Amino acid sequence: MKNTIIVVLLATTLRLIFARYTGLGIDESYMVAASHQFAISYFDHPLASWWLELGSRWLFGSADPIVVRLPFIMLSAVSSWLLYLLTTRLYGARAGFWAVVAYNISPVFSLAFGSWVLPDGPLDAALLAAAYALSRALGVADGEAEPQPRWWAAAGFFAGLAMLSKYSAALVLLGAVFVLLTDPKARPQLRRAAPWGAGMLAVLMFTPVLYWNARHGWQSFDYQSGRALGLRLHPLAPLSIWGGEALFVLPWLWLPMMGLLLRALRRGPTERRGWMLSCLAILPVVLFSVVGIWSSTRILYHWAAPGYLLLLPMLGHWAAGWRPRWRNGAAIFSALLLASAAMLIAAEVTFDVIPDSTIPAKPGKSPLLQVVDWDSIAPEIPPGINAVATLRWYDAGKIGYALRGRSTIVTVFGSDPHEFGDSAPPSSLLGKNVLLIAMPGNATKISAFYAPYFKSLQPGPTLTVMHHGQLLLAIPTFIGTDLVAVPK
Repeated sequence: MKNTIIVVLLATTLRLIFARYTGLGIDESYMVAASHQFAISYFDHPLASWWLELGSRWLFGSADPIVVRLPFIMLSAVSSWLLYLLTTRLYGARAGFWAVVAYNISPVFSLAFGSWVLPDGPLDAALLAAAYALSRALGVADGEAEPQPRWWAAAGFFAGLAMLSKYSAALVLLGAVFVLLTDPKARPQLRRAAPWGAGMLAVLMFTPVLYWNARHGWQSFDYQSGRALGLRLHPLAPLSIWGGEALFVLPWLWLPMMGLLLRALRRGPTERRGWMLSCLAILPVVLFSVVGIWSSTRILYHWAAPGYLLLLPMLGHWAAGWRPRWRNGAAIFSALLLASAAMLIAAEVTFDVIPDSTIPAKPGKSPLLQVVDWDSIAPEIPPGINAVATLRWYDAGKIGYALRGRSTIVTVFGSDPHEFGDSAPPSSLLGKNVLLIAMPGNATKISAFYAPYFKSLQPGPTLTVMHHGQLLLAIPTFIGTDLVAVPK
C-alpha cells in the first residue's frame, strides 16, 4: 500500500504542475466560457463536470487554469485509490499496485482525464466506485466470497453518478446487466429486490437530465446520437480507431489488455472476475470502432476509454506476474516519457524554451494555440463593445475564456453553437453592438453575409494571439452596430 500511495502522490504532483503552467485546451476553455450558472444539465454532457468547475470557481473566486482543474486532479487521486481497492479485491494487493501504475502512466487517464476539465474525470471515478460496489454485491473476489446485498444501494448510487457524468456510462452499465444475466452465481439475485432497486435509483438520479432535455427539444440526445449516423463506408475504420486508442492508452498497455479481454471472454463466467470486468468493458471497446465503419463523424479515440479503464485490474494482475525486468523497465520508461512530455509542454507555455524554428511559424497553424490562453486579445477589444460573436463554438470557448471577469457576452452565430446556444443565445444580443469574429473563411464574404443583420457593419481591429512575442494567430473582426435580427 505504501508504494501505491507514493505513486499516487507523485502523479498528483505532476498533474498540479502541468495544470498550473499550461493554458486551458479547446474543450476546457469551451466548458468554462459557456457555463455561467448551475443547471440540471447542459448541451454536450450531463451536469457533473460543469458543476465541478463552477463550484471550484465559486469557492476560490477565480477561473485560473489551476482552479478549474483542481477538482479533476483530486478526482484522479480518488480514481487511483478506487482502482486499487477494486483490483486488490479481485486479484490481490500486488495486482492493485500495478493497476494503479498502469493508470498513472497512461496519457489518456493520467493527464487528459486526470487533470483537464472534461466529463471523463468524474466518469472514471464513478465507474470504478460502481464496479467495486458491484463486485461486493455479487460476491466476486479473489477466492470465495459471499454476495453482500447491502452493496446494491451503493452500486445504484455510483451508477447514477456515472450517468450524471457522461452518457457513455450507459454502455458500461449495460455490461453490468449482462453480468447478472449470464453469471450463474449472480443470476439468482434477479429474484431479489436489491438489484432492481439499484437500477431504479440510477434512473431516478438521471431524471433531471431527462427533464432538461425534454425542456430543450432533446437537443443533447439528438447531438450525441447524431454522431453515430452517416452514409459513408469506412471498412478499415476499426483498425485505425483501435490504433488511435492504443496510442492514447500506450501501445504496450493496450496490447496485453486486448489479449486479456479476449481470454476472459473465452473463459466465460466460470472465471467470474475476468467475466465481470470483460462484460463491463466490451461495449465501449467494440462499439465505437464498429460505428466508425459508417459514421460521417470522426470517432474520437478517448470515447472508448471507460472500457480500457475497467480492464486495468486484469492488466495489473497480469503485470504482477510478468517478467520483472521488462515490466519495471517499461513502467519507468513510460513514467519518464509522460513526465518529460508534460514538463516540456508546461515549460514551453511558461518560459518559451523551444526554439521558434522548431514550431510552425505561420499564424494559425501552431499547436501552441491549444495550450496557450488567448489572453492577449482582451485589451484589444474596442470600448463600447458589449458582445462578441464567433462562427464556431470552440473559437467562442477560447475567446470567452480570454474575456473572463468581463461582462462581455460571447455567443456563436450559426447552426452549431453547442452550450452557447443556451447560455448566451444570439437573440440576447438584439440591439447590442457586436464584435463579429471573421474566421474561418473569407472575411469579405462573411461581412457580406452578416451585414443585413446590423444597422451597420464596419471593419474592426485585428485581434492577436501572442506567445512570448510570437504571433500565433491574427483574428480579423467586424464591428456590428445594433443587431436587428438573429442571423440564420
